Amino acid sequence: MKPEFSVGAVGQVHIGVKDIGRAVAFYRDVLGLPLLFEVPEQGMAFFDCGGVRLYLSADQSDEFPSNPLIYYRVTDIDEAYRAISAHGVEFRREPHVVHRTADYELWMAGFFDPEGNFIHLMSEVSPV
Repeated sequence: MKPEFSVGAVGQVHIGVKDIGRAVAFYRDVLGLPLLFEVPEQGMAFFDCGGVRLYLSADQSDEFPSNPLIYYRVTDIDEAYRAISAHGVEFRREPHVVHRTADYELWMAGFFDPEGNFIHLMSEVSPV
């Protein structure tokens, strides 16, 4: 039986770091990943990793070790939210805008999978 909804390709992977400056320098200068943009006041940096966005954030500590997060691209985040919620999944983060550019708004939503992994949905929407 074919499901009425399925997620798309992986859109973004998160890595928590202790020192954002050191991490940005490593991923940019050592690994050669193109830096897409930074949000310094929030300790975040985003790189292009072969079409998948790599998201670094300064939130790793001994109490909060880095656990990469998967972000799945969806065409319509509201439709995805409704379809997944219909299966009894409770979202911890309902669809919301996290970043705006002249070209698009970045929308995200998040929930836990049955194994306790936090999963995100993401969608780039043309601004209205």
